[in-house]
Parts: sequence; C-alpha cells; structure tokens
Amino acid sequence: MSRYRGPRLRVVRRLGELPGLTRKSPKRAYPPGQHGQARKKRSEYAIRLEEKQKLRFNYGVSERQMLRYVRRARRAAGSTGQVLLQLLEMRLDNTVFRMGMAPTIPGARQLVNHGHVTVNGRVVDIASYQCKPGDVIGVRDSDRSRKLVEANLQFPGLAHLPSHLEFDKNKLEGKVNGMVEREWVALQVNELLVVEYYSRQA
Repeated sequence: MSRYRGPRLRVVRRLGELPGLTRKSPKRAYPPGQHGQARKKRSEYAIRLEEKQKLRFNYGVSERQMLRYVRRARRAAGSTGQVLLQLLEMRLDNTVFRMGMAPTIPGARQLVNHGHVTVNGRVVDIASYQCKPGDVIGVRDSDRSRKLVEANLQFPGLAHLPSHLEFDKNKLEGKVNGMVEREWVALQVNELLVVEYYSRQA
C-alpha cells in the first residue's frame, strides 16, 4: 500500500495523538465509525497492530518500508525497538520537521521532494535519506525556498528542538549533533510491541 492520503483526523481519532501527521485535534474523543463508542476488549494482536500503525502513520512510511526498517534494526547492535525509532527519527523529512522548517512530516516531505532542502551544501530530494551526526541541513539558495521555510518557522509543528539537533533561524541552517535519544521521541508508542508484531516476518 502506498502513502496514506485520506482524512488525517480519522486516523488520529483511532490511534491517538500523532504530532507528525497533523497539528489539528479531533472534536470527538472516540474512534470513528458506528462502533466507535462501543467499548470492546481488544486482543493482543489488535494492540500490537495499533502500535505499529502509530509509527507508520506518524512517520508516513509504507508497510514495505516499515518491514525494511525493522530488519535493519534487528541487524544493528542494541535494543531493536530503540534502533527502529532512531532509524525513523533520523530520516531527512522527520529531521526537517523537528527543526521547525515544516508544520508536519508530510509538509517536510514535500519540501524535500521539491528540492528546497540541502544536506552538506547539496540538494537532497529523497525524504528517506538517513541523517548522520555532523550533517548540516540547510535551505536551497533561492528566494522561493527561503520564503517557504520562513513562513513555516512562524508556526512550527513542535515547540521543543531535540537535544541532538541545533538550528539557526537567521541562517536557516541546522546541524545533526548525534543520534536521537528515546525521551525526545514525540510519539507515545510502545516500540517493543511493534517489534513483536513483526517478529514472524522480519
């Protein structure tokens, strides 16, 4: 299945707050659909599926990409769940979003895809590019690109800049200083359940 383009608040009502997907908050606090208000006991599978869907919708990755990230996390040293979150957080579109250059991750992906973002002085238009410590993220040297980012910086998606990033609003330039730490992941998710969900496939 390709990237989700449907109603975002419907997903937020079902899965809870997803800061990367939308800044709006739903008027109703229960899941959508005619059975949304009926309290059902959820199976363990349903709980794991929900946690996996939170990651997928928040970071805007397809099922195939998600499986690939889980396999990469398995091969790396350390906790698989934490490595998985690091891989998703260090994507270029998410890094642009966390620096405040875009209001949401889909907005950041559009900025990247349209060639407005540079990494180490070169235009990178691949949203899934993995940022590394030492990378300098900037804005392409054109009036249109700068105006777009300056407009977005008036209303950033999240208030706090994570400790592994720094950003200069005057230069419109940021730097990745290290790997993201677990407490700076803005999403309320149990990554171990996601790893369990993929345990048979990965």
